[in-house]
This record gives sequence, structure tokens and C-alpha cells, in this order.
Amino acid sequence: MSAAGSGSAPDGSVAKLIEIAEPPTLGQRLISWASRPPGRLYIPACAAVALILVFEDSVPAGHLPAFTVGLVCGLLLAAMGALRLGIALAVARPMIRHYWLRWVSAPLIAATALALSGADVPLQLRMAASTDQLLELAGRVEDGGTAARDGAWTGAYPLDEVSVSGDLIHFTVDGAGLLDPAAGFAHSAQDLPVGVFVPGQGSRIYEHVSGDWYVWVSH
Repeated sequence: MSAAGSGSAPDGSVAKLIEIAEPPTLGQRLISWASRPPGRLYIPACAAVALILVFEDSVPAGHLPAFTVGLVCGLLLAAMGALRLGIALAVARPMIRHYWLRWVSAPLIAATALALSGADVPLQLRMAASTDQLLELAGRVEDGGTAARDGAWTGAYPLDEVSVSGDLIHFTVDGAGLLDPAAGFAHSAQDLPVGVFVPGQGSRIYEHVSGDWYVWVSH
């Protein structure tokens, strides 16, 4: 009986201590959280947001849903990372040195996505993969005519319509444009003025991509 009683006493004492212990404060929780290196959720989340923003940049004039999701999630992850790093620098510097690869992963992912977008690599690669199909489609449209596509995919892009006017071909990409829904590609054998309104082209403004290809946006 005494053995049983002595065996149960430590468990009871621990339970009692847990009951009377004060819950950790917000500051203590933040320190505990920041003292651990970025884990298996944070880094993949950063990679997913980077892919969303790269996809947005591959659409002429951007893609509003992808831009909104990427911007909101990117700012949230950046704020979390900055807060975590600031606390870790104050209370857990050895943890940063030991797990340095985890700590630099998120900034490297962000820097890579920004560099690719700044150089228009996603747009150029996606467009290059679609040029043959786009030109083949335009070849089936009569000069001065317009063919509705209703979001059908051609190459790597869903198109709303294709219009041909002499050597100038316009492809309207479904869902393209951040503020204006009208945006797409243009193919012209002659150089087009960029960054200005072109006489006879209405509210379109062109930006050169490569070769005979341009991005156009309706303002």
C-alpha cells in the first residue's frame, strides 16, 4: 500500500505544478517561436507564393487574381520572417548560425523570383513556347477579320480573340491585365512605337518583348 502511495505522489505533484503554473505570456511565446528555425511549412509557403508571382508575370500586363494572392501572402510571409528574424537576433543568435541554410532559404527564393520577373523571363519563356501555335492560328484568320476564341487555349495561353490587320496581329489573352481586362500580344513585322498611343490603334499601348512580338494593353 505504501509503495503504491509513494508511486502516485510524484505524478500528483507534477499535475499540481502544471495546474498552478502560469501560462506563458505572448512575449514568451514569440521568443519560443522565433528561437526555432523556419520549418517545413514556412519555406514551402514562400516557394508557392514565388511561383504564383512568377505565373502572374508570365501573363501580358499581369493577372489580377494571381497578383492579389501573391501580394497579400507575400507581405504576410515577409512580415512573419522579419519579426522572427528580429527576435532571433536578439535572443537566439546561435540558432541562426547553426541553421543558417533554413534562414537564408526564404530571402533567396524571394530574390530569385524578383530577378526572374524583373528580367521578364517568365513572360518570354511562356510566349516563346506559344509563338508557333499563335502564328498558325492567325494564319487561319482572314485579313481584316476577327476570330473569337472564348478562352480556348493556344499554346500556353487562353485567348479571347484574334484579329488580323495586314501585317499586324493582335491576340487578346483571357484574364490578362491588372486594372483593365484588355491585354495581350501583338505580332508585327514593322517596328511599333512603345510606351505611347499609336495612331489608328485606339487606346492600345505597346511594349516590346522580343523579335516581332509585343505586349499590348488597352488604357
